[in-house]
Amino acid sequence: MTNETRSVVRGTGSALPERIMRNQDFEGIVETSDEWIRQRTGIAARHIAGDHETTVSLAEAAARQALAAAGLEPADIDLIVLATATPNNTFPASAVQVQHRLGISHGFAFDLQAVCSGFVYALTTADLYLKSGMARRALVIGAETFSRILDWEDRSTCVLFGDGAGALVLETTAETGADEASGIIVSRLRSDGAHQSKLYVDGGPSTTGTIGKLRMEGREVFKHAVGMITDVIEDSFAAAGVTADDIDWFVPHQANRRIIDASARKLGIAAEKVVVTVDRHGNTSAASIPLALDAAVRDGRIKRGDLVLLEAMGGGFTWGAVLIRW
Repeated sequence: MTNETRSVVRGTGSALPERIMRNQDFEGIVETSDEWIRQRTGIAARHIAGDHETTVSLAEAAARQALAAAGLEPADIDLIVLATATPNNTFPASAVQVQHRLGISHGFAFDLQAVCSGFVYALTTADLYLKSGMARRALVIGAETFSRILDWEDRSTCVLFGDGAGALVLETTAETGADEASGIIVSRLRSDGAHQSKLYVDGGPSTTGTIGKLRMEGREVFKHAVGMITDVIEDSFAAAGVTADDIDWFVPHQANRRIIDASARKLGIAAEKVVVTVDRHGNTSAASIPLALDAAVRDGRIKRGDLVLLEAMGGGFTWGAVLIRW
């Protein structure tokens, strides 16, 4: 039996802003209702960052929690990959600011932007750096403050998104090349820029010189989402030699309960295996998967040896999936 290098999850963490905004709170802002939002999205509440809370501060808090869960110190980390579409600054990278706040002065850190697919992209990227030997331990973070780019007069989008951060610690280890070995088993990433106009922000440094606001064609996104998600997952299953029946936990991007349920049904994954946090977090973009992961790890659902499937789709379009043996 040969050994292979795998990236193993050592700890998870999360952070949410103090303020909770419930569906009823929107009734005085736009023409909507709790019933309308719940029926169409499954969302009941979301967290909204206050003036003192930023993508970097939330990312730092989630990272510290993940380090504590892993039993490690910041000095043990030599790579930080931070997935975000809402950085603190155009530059420097928010990851470098998190690195500094953690007191790390070695290794390297950078941001990655793939919108809602960001965490899947970041996890895959960190895995490749670890397997190459360029780093030994990585912090992979998804952190967003989407409330800062919302049009609060657009009822079709402002009710959907929330703020937050999630993180995990990855470490390379030589695992026996068996089916039950822990770590990232397979990743699959895709993109298609033809769909840019369906989900985008109408601003940027090189175009308008402004931050811009989020714009979305919700029906178009929904129409593409389930098919794209299931295709990339089925590709991952084939590469890993597993089926939906082998999956212990399905942790999808938390965008919309209808998309989550439809994807699980199409894949043949039982509802009781699906981790859902969209009801209390809303869509937190790149933070949604690590937030859901941390919730399921801390309440005891996800445990060592479980086969965990992650997937996401985001603006661009970007999409991807990762299979992990916990």
